[in-house]
Amino acid sequence: MLPVTIEALRASFVNASRRELTDMTVPDLETVDWDGLTYLGWRDPKTSRRAYAVVPTLDGALVGIVLRQAEASPRSRAQCSWCQDVKLPNDVVFYSAKRSGPAGRKGDTVGTLVCQDFQCSRNVRKTPPPAYEGYDVDAARLRRIEDLQLRVAGFATEV
Repeated sequence: MLPVTIEALRASFVNASRRELTDMTVPDLETVDWDGLTYLGWRDPKTSRRAYAVVPTLDGALVGIVLRQAEASPRSRAQCSWCQDVKLPNDVVFYSAKRSGPAGRKGDTVGTLVCQDFQCSRNVRKTPPPAYEGYDVDAARLRRIEDLQLRVAGFATEV
């Protein structure tokens, strides 16, 4: 992911109200490892169930999404819909996002299961175990990164 400024980050949100944008706590962008990210996601420390994701679309534009964590957690160990890592070192929760435009003003939402603290970029960059002799682990790792980009961009398009 390419580095973004605070102004570009705030301008990218498609489903946020003015109040949500002013209340948003932005992470320190100077300390972000941009090369290790497919998208930027963070939880709001002021509001316990609010989170944000800034996703680069396939054409290079940024789409910011305000997410709300469900109060209930999955009954069994869930798989993240974005990174689809089967050996997750973290919890997965259900996030919903208000749709943008008239649909969102009517209350329409879209939801997904995501790593609680948005560790997907780190999860797909881990070297996978070789499945068989001659298995190209580097190609598999790159394929997982590309698949994460497609799934996250697809979710941003739904919002």
